[in-house]
Amino acid sequence: MSDLKNFKVELFKALSHFHRICIIDALRNGEKGVSHICEILDIESSYASQQLSILKNKNIVDGRKEGSQVFYSIKDETILSLLDVAHSIFNNHITDLKSTIKEVKKKSKKEGSNHYD
Repeated sequence: MSDLKNFKVELFKALSHFHRICIIDALRNGEKGVSHICEILDIESSYASQQLSILKNKNIVDGRKEGSQVFYSIKDETILSLLDVAHSIFNNHITDLKSTIKEVKKKSKKEGSNHYD
């Protein structure tokens, strides 16, 4: 496997977890301490630290120690663009589903009225 493909696989593995995505979204507006992240996401500190460690090991977030606290930030803002693209894909999917449901209802109504003609 090429280095680039391997990198992509590892990146998407790191992103394939609900709370990791939530952590990245929580860091959109800047650096936050672990306790603040825990408060925002309503998760335990040890669990947040575990997820942050995975994100840090994949170079998605950066940690800065200040006293006994660690503050995290997005290492490369491009990751936010990637998540925004995923959001757009989701919206397109929802739009397609709504359109399909509308067509099915329309077809169902049309077929239903033919039974009574």
